Amino acid sequence: MIVPLALAAACARSGSASADEAWCRMQSFEGSRFTVCDNQGGRLQLFAAARNEAPLRSFDEVSRHVNPSTVAFAMNGGMFDQNGRPIGLAIVGPGRLVHAINLRDGPGNFHMKPNGVFEVDYTGKASIFESAPMPVELVRDVSVALATQSGPLLLEHGRMHPKIQPDGESRLIRNAVGVTPAGKPLFVISEDPVSLGKLARFMRDQLHTPDALFLDGSVSALWDPTDNREDSSTKLGPIIVAFKPAASAPGRAGRARP
Repeated sequence: MIVPLALAAACARSGSASADEAWCRMQSFEGSRFTVCDNQGGRLQLFAAARNEAPLRSFDEVSRHVNPSTVAFAMNGGMFDQNGRPIGLAIVGPGRLVHAINLRDGPGNFHMKPNGVFEVDYTGKASIFESAPMPVELVRDVSVALATQSGPLLLEHGRMHPKIQPDGESRLIRNAVGVTPAGKPLFVISEDPVSLGKLARFMRDQLHTPDALFLDGSVSALWDPTDNREDSSTKLGPIIVAFKPAASAPGRAGRARP
């Protein structure tokens, strides 16, 4: 359930922020706190660097490429290599592929098969699906606004990943994205160290997102301008920015700062 005192405190910290301006709200589940962010129909944009591009490693760096007053929130959006470039599928605009799908085996959460892809089309409808060979037609599809690959796939049609324990011993600050049956994305970051299992159950049982994708742990970070929050404890890789709905019409994202 939503924690009213936490929400009130958040609004107080952000000065004149009203409930309608709060894109991120705190909720509690099984004794742990989670912040849930809703773009409310605003445009989503993925910032991810190709091999010949310099990665943006923080929200401060991203803020120089957008108009911060148009940003609802931002969150790290997929796993990355030591230089901050994505290690999985990354599509940052119409037909703009910066990294191909990654189906290799290996260590770590990314390679805990099945992993998955979070995709958003230009109507704002989101989907999450299991990673698989990507047809050229899909990669070049101009209706795809963004796609990012990560892992593990926490939930698929309401079923938890078969290798995730209900409440394993590994506890970290983690973040994920879930999609409702109507195609609405919800972004989550834990405020307390939690297991993958608890994160998955929260998204399934409380947010009612039958499909959910783990984005990362320990480096998880949120930029919530309304609440004057800008996590900056570690260098990031791909970053998903949610723009306010009023700034989301074509050409309305705002100019970058000089």
